[in-house]
Amino acid sequence: MKPITVLLAEDHMIVREGLRALLKLETDIEVVGEAENGRQAVELVAKLHPQVVVMDIAMPLLNGMEATRQILHAAPDTKVLILSAHSDDAYVAKVMAIGAVGYLIKQTAAHTLPEAIRRVQEGKTCFSPVISKRRNHQKQKSHDRGELSTDKDPTKLSSREMEVLQLIAEGKANKETADELKISVKTVEKHRQSLMDKLNIHDTAGLTRHAIAAGIIESSVQVTIV
Repeated sequence: MKPITVLLAEDHMIVREGLRALLKLETDIEVVGEAENGRQAVELVAKLHPQVVVMDIAMPLLNGMEATRQILHAAPDTKVLILSAHSDDAYVAKVMAIGAVGYLIKQTAAHTLPEAIRRVQEGKTCFSPVISKRRNHQKQKSHDRGELSTDKDPTKLSSREMEVLQLIAEGKANKETADELKISVKTVEKHRQSLMDKLNIHDTAGLTRHAIAAGIIESSVQVTIV
């Protein structure tokens, strides 16, 4: 039987090394690549075609949520398993809506990651126990109230707008953003204006605060907000 091929997407090298060492002990799992930011993860999935991607959320250049969306758009059969320090319900709901099939909390995932990879590869979902318990509780509450889940959002951003928003929030100038995304400065300016119109935000500091609140970047990334 061929091993399950895995791509590790994590910006902290010491964490990636630990994950690699952990999975190396498993005879039925093979780490075929490692990415240190979301953009690299998208590129490596297209190149290496891993069966499972273990994805952190907070990464530079392209966050894990947007990277997941782009990966699943290009390679819908890929299984994305989120491994993050963030356990907020909002983060979990967002990545599951995008198409991730599991969510593990880093602090407690050391002994469960190999089995989680096997489960998602089999077509199942997998969550850390605390997340699973909260999800079940929320589903029961919604069922009791007769609520229907909806995904309507009049301010929903396009994939490119999400990329531009993250780079703006990371402090990149229009020229730097254009170079990173390989588009013109004029196109960046159009996306910036579209972001401001959709979000009703009219300055860079406001866009940055929105990016932090939405989990697009961590609060520690941009410390000059006033």
